[in-house]
Formats: sequence, C-alpha cells, structure tokens
Amino acid sequence: MCRLLAYLGPDMSLESLLLAPPWSLLRQSYEPRFMRRGRVNADGFGAGWYDFGVREEPALYRRATPMWSDRTFASIAGLAHSGAILAAVRNATAPSPTEESNTPPFTSGRWLFAHNGEVAGFARGGRRTLLQTISDRRAAEIGGSADSEVLFAMVLDRLDAGASPAGALSDVVGAVMESTGGRLNMVLTDGHTVAATACGDSLYVQEDAPGFVVASEPYDDRPGWREVADGSVIEATEGGSPLKLRIGGMSR
Repeated sequence: MCRLLAYLGPDMSLESLLLAPPWSLLRQSYEPRFMRRGRVNADGFGAGWYDFGVREEPALYRRATPMWSDRTFASIAGLAHSGAILAAVRNATAPSPTEESNTPPFTSGRWLFAHNGEVAGFARGGRRTLLQTISDRRAAEIGGSADSEVLFAMVLDRLDAGASPAGALSDVVGAVMESTGGRLNMVLTDGHTVAATACGDSLYVQEDAPGFVVASEPYDDRPGWREVADGSVIEATEGGSPLKLRIGGMSR
C-alpha cells in the first residue's frame, strides 16, 4: 500500500505541502493514520511538479529510500514551488522489489500517475493478463516490475483514444475488476486537471482552502476534509469545483 497526494491551485512550496503539515506525507511515511494494510511506507517516495513557464512536462524526483532519510529532498523542497503537485510514499507489494523504477509517481509526457493498492494475483498471471490488453507503444514504456506501471499504461491507452482523465481511470478500474480484481486507488494529473479513484482504500478531498487537494488521508485537522465514497471517481480542473462521478462496470 502507499499514501498519495495531489494538489491543484495557487503556487506553493513542496515543503509547505509535503513536509510541514502536522500529518504530512513525510509523517505518513512512518506513521499513517488511515492505511488499511501495512504499517509504514518506507520503500521509496517521489514527487512530480509542473512549471508551465518552462515546459509542459513535469519535473520528477524519486528515490527508493524512505522519505524521512532523504536530506537532499528536504533541502530543495522549500525552494521548489508549483501550482500542480503529485507525490507519494511507497509500501511495496511483494514480490515487487524496492527500486526507483517501481517508485511512484510515474510519468509519460505531460502526465503524472500514482497508485495505492494492488492488482490481485499480479505475480501469478495477472501481469500477463493485463499486458495482453495494452498497446505495443505503451507496453514498451514500462520500465519496472510494479503493477502500478501496468495500470498507468492502461490509462494512457485510454487517454490516447480520447478519454477524459476521470473516464480513463474509471474504465481501467472496470477492466481490472472484471479480469483480475484488486484495490485500485489511482490518481492522475497533467497539471491542469486532477482525477482520482476510490477503490479499496481511503481517499479524501480538501476544498476549504485555496486550491484543491485529493489525498489518501488528511494532512491536518482543518475543517473541509471530506471522505470520498468507495467506488467513486473525482475530477477537479483549474478554477473549477471537483466533479464527482460513479464508476461503472465494477465487480465488487
């Protein structure tokens, strides 16, 4: 299992979002409050963020070490600012090894993606089953052995076909639940839109502040945090309110 966080709004530093809050993603790496499986998220972490004045593609920082042990990230997080951020801490699902290629978030072009959960039976044929549904182009981009990256390839195929971010995630949840099953909390962004699914684990949104946050668990105790019902997909766009939809085709 993992802990995820995506932010869309006015520029803020990575430090103020990921390190400083009382129940920050940093603290969730060793003391999560709402994680349903596992105890710590010590198998790597990563953050991606956008600067559209420079390029459309995000910057990406990933390490296969615990977030609390990386002094380099702590030293740059106060200087890196963005209005669109996606970050995660990882609790690896065996037998996927702890290495950078398996560490979220994952990126392709302008997209960032992370996944909290697991594909059922992934190491016992589930990977092969899902790979058979992926285009050669997107399969060739898979660089690690994690189920999350296979899910990302499935999402990218749907985006390539014209699906919206929420539609792509929803369709992948339906396809996976019908074939292998699993727990599929996912988050996707291009820096302008954030979409996420609640499927098998906790997911919260924060709207009572400048900007929009979707996270595995609240990073503070302010009012405005709202739990997303399991079996839902949410989508938020710059300057707009989140649109909550229902995932179809899920076999629960």
